[in-house]
Amino acid sequence: MFAKKSIINKVMELKIANITASRQAIDMEERYGAHNYHPLPVVLNRGQGVYVWDVEGKKYYDFLSAYSAVNQGHCHPRIVEALVKQSQTLALTSRAFYNDALGPYEKFICEYFGYDKVLPMNTGAEAVETALKLCRKWAYLKKGIKENQAKIIVCENNFHGRTITVISMSTDPDAYKDYGPYTPGFIKIPYNDLNALAEALKDENVAGFLVEPIQGEAGVFVPDDGYLSKSYELCKSKNVLFIADEVQTGIARTGKRLACDHENVKPDILILGKAISGGVYPVSAVLADDNIMLCIKPGEHGSTYGGNPIAARVAVVALQVVEDEKLADNAERLGKIFREEIKKIDSPMIELVRGKGLLNAVVIKPHNGKGAWDVCLKMAELGLLAKPTHEHIIRFAPPLVINEEQLREAVDIFKKTILSF
Repeated sequence: MFAKKSIINKVMELKIANITASRQAIDMEERYGAHNYHPLPVVLNRGQGVYVWDVEGKKYYDFLSAYSAVNQGHCHPRIVEALVKQSQTLALTSRAFYNDALGPYEKFICEYFGYDKVLPMNTGAEAVETALKLCRKWAYLKKGIKENQAKIIVCENNFHGRTITVISMSTDPDAYKDYGPYTPGFIKIPYNDLNALAEALKDENVAGFLVEPIQGEAGVFVPDDGYLSKSYELCKSKNVLFIADEVQTGIARTGKRLACDHENVKPDILILGKAISGGVYPVSAVLADDNIMLCIKPGEHGSTYGGNPIAARVAVVALQVVEDEKLADNAERLGKIFREEIKKIDSPMIELVRGKGLLNAVVIKPHNGKGAWDVCLKMAELGLLAKPTHEHIIRFAPPLVINEEQLREAVDIFKKTILSF
């Protein structure tokens, strides 16, 4: 009897210690970290495949995937092995010298996506900035637009990053308010509106059209069928570059290698990031053919870490995993099941279900004073992690290695959560 009580006491002590550790981690971030995020109150310390664990040892389904950076699953052994192996040999040279990892990576990714050249960077925002500079450079050197007159068309409710130039094209006050003066040179039009695009393209100083194939941060807004292909045709008719931001939608997330592949569109400039490394290292890339890419000459753009040996080795393996494990096919098949099953749930809180592949959203209608944030808190209690966007929308984007049994279990958790309200 005494031994049993002793074991129970030790278990309770351990649980209290873990809860204390969790509280301390949250308090430390609040005390020393900038308050530019509002996380769910969960402190994670381990991940594997589609699961993550908190410091108390509780297991969760991860249905955010670090905003689609972890498409290949947490800590994929092949990707981690590439990271560890290269980091023990050579981590960084800068681009002042050649290294033996970058060339093979450049060849691999160019052939993988079908482009002449790649410009390697680190983050999605850096890649977007690179694409903007490349577009403007092309405008002056190739299209013949007068200096400082080039314009780029962007869409309302876009999300391309957080830099001053990128927020200058935003229509979200949370993104741009109190950060002016803003970078000029952008024309903002409604998303999924071909007439608005055609009108904007009448301006002879337009050099490019920057678009997300699906607006992720806006709440997984999927445009009408044909929008991308018709937009591309409009751009071609006016000698304007079609620039696709596939940082979140690329790398098999929507059921194809790229979201643009659903409409057989090959962007003039392709922007990639996030899952290009499987979530273990910051890697981004801008791809284009020679007539565009070679407009930038030595000394005109660069990055100390861009194209470093670790990034190069990791990205090659991460992309190989996507193909070897047929993650695009898995996303396509399971995405349909997810949307079908969520639509079956009878709840006044479910206003709309939308998405493509395993990038999906549920629009939540507040009920009895409870909204999307409350739903996410309750889901976390039951072992499912997701996060609201724009207060009333929950984005669901699990690692693409998820199987049907796991997906259905996660759907059951969501159903139990939503019916509890």
